[in-house]
Amino acid sequence: MQKIFCAIALILATSLAVVAQSTFSLAVLKYRGGGDWYANPTSVPNLTEFCKSEMGVNLGETEFVDVGSADLFTYPFVHMTGHGNVVFNTREQDNLRAYLFGGGFLHIDDNYGMDPFIRPQLEQLFPDKELVEIPFDHPVYHQQYDFDKGLPKIHEHDELPPRGYGIFHEGRLMLFYSYESDLGDGWEDQAVHNDPEENRIKALQMGANLVKYALTGEKAPRP
Repeated sequence: MQKIFCAIALILATSLAVVAQSTFSLAVLKYRGGGDWYANPTSVPNLTEFCKSEMGVNLGETEFVDVGSADLFTYPFVHMTGHGNVVFNTREQDNLRAYLFGGGFLHIDDNYGMDPFIRPQLEQLFPDKELVEIPFDHPVYHQQYDFDKGLPKIHEHDELPPRGYGIFHEGRLMLFYSYESDLGDGWEDQAVHNDPEENRIKALQMGANLVKYALTGEKAPRP
């Protein structure tokens, strides 16, 4: 099974450069542990529509994928969110690790409450890699839109600044973790949280940057 995963990962890695010319879908990651992976049901569909209208990317309807499924390898961008517990078993860890090493991209958005659960899972997933804060000059903040001060603050919880963390492999940011920002809440329909439109647009713009980065995989900071 691992050989199959590696083969699929190789195909994904070689195809990401041209996937922007094809129709594909953004996916929401399903996981075990009791955390609400299904939170923010309108967020990724709205991000999809924003990327279609503002970047001209061909996107299908939002799909959902189990962390242990081979279908994971068909998505260049996968979004994960929730408020609570997260559990990956060994098979799921192997699958997610192969997906990311092979060229996939995972965006984890702490929907307030996930942080103490996801960090231990990431340590198990990548024991030899560190979750590091992403500098503001990194290309992920300067794709379609410029965020010179990093992540926008969408919702206030603990009076802490928004932080963007990541895990790299061979110079490529393969996992982006947004913390104390609530990007996914900002992507939702305006009536859900009654956020100011300015905040929603900033959240969608940062989300579009993440999608575009997942497709281009730029390594070097902008000059």
